[in-house]
Amino acid sequence: MSVKASVSISEAQEAYARDLVAQGRYATLSAVVQQGLELLREQSQATDALRELLAKRQAGTFVSLDEGDRRTQDMIARKKAEHGL
Repeated sequence: MSVKASVSISEAQEAYARDLVAQGRYATLSAVVQQGLELLREQSQATDALRELLAKRQAGTFVSLDEGDRRTQDMIARKKAEHGL
């Protein structure tokens, strides 16, 4: 679906977009804007996913540093035994 909209950008932004078109990197100014919006959408989705992961981690259980060290050493010992080391 194509929507006609009026958008205001700074002179520097317009110059940069026009330069990208002149370099042949984009066919039109609209293509530059569309790519910029797509990148913002992707960034927003990644940020939302990271926030969700952090919230899950914060709500989860934590072990003490000593317990974490013990678990790590146990895992290393199991892996060594599995590989005959």
